[in-house]
Amino acid sequence: MGLGGSRMVWTQCAKPRPFAARRLVCFPHAGGSPYFFQAWAKELTDFEVHSVCYPGRAERMSEPPATDIRSMTGPIADSVEELLSDGRPTDFFGHSMGAAIAYEVAVALEERGHSLGHFFASGARAPQLMEPDAAAETTWDDEAVTETLVELGGTDTELLRNPAFVDMVMPYIRADFRMLASYGPERHVRLSCAVTALLGETDPRVSPRQADAWRESTRGPFRMRTVPGGHFYLAEDPPFAVLAASAAEAG
Repeated sequence: MGLGGSRMVWTQCAKPRPFAARRLVCFPHAGGSPYFFQAWAKELTDFEVHSVCYPGRAERMSEPPATDIRSMTGPIADSVEELLSDGRPTDFFGHSMGAAIAYEVAVALEERGHSLGHFFASGARAPQLMEPDAAAETTWDDEAVTETLVELGGTDTELLRNPAFVDMVMPYIRADFRMLASYGPERHVRLSCAVTALLGETDPRVSPRQADAWRESTRGPFRMRTVPGGHFYLAEDPPFAVLAASAAEAG
């Protein structure tokens, strides 16, 4: 069955909030799952929070991981488009690899006549700066992936020493890293919505210049926010205030 198969659930909502003023759709990082954003609904009371679930993890563990970002774009856009039918303003939050996937989905939705309320790109280079690596399959072996996970700080190093844990998660983490390394936008499209780029001040993988370049991916307002922490600043200090402020400004 292809990535658009009917049994595949692309978005999850841990806490339905039908009377919330806005909706927030979160796109996890490489190796991430919707569980990463599960607690956000408790704090973001003005939003109904949804999370995207990529193949190969969480409830979709039995499925093969995706190998190309664009193979997921259409099915995720279909899922989000169903949500948009209620007319509520919808914002995207994508972290790291999730920002690239969110960008492609946002472009697809705009081509269908839908516009987002706000786009948050977290810990990510702007898409026009990303170039596909033809050697991604060999560059990102298990050793390289593990070294990068330790460098970025998003995974407990003790877990990385547990063979059972590594055997369970490495197939989809490795696939995600290769998928991201192989990504480059087919064309650079400027979104019509407001864009905010967020960056941890000690992020070892994304520079302020690379994050600030997201201003070239919108025709709307742009803001750059530098926050304390590294690549996974949001694990310890999620940007709830930034998200809530944007909702308040939008009314």
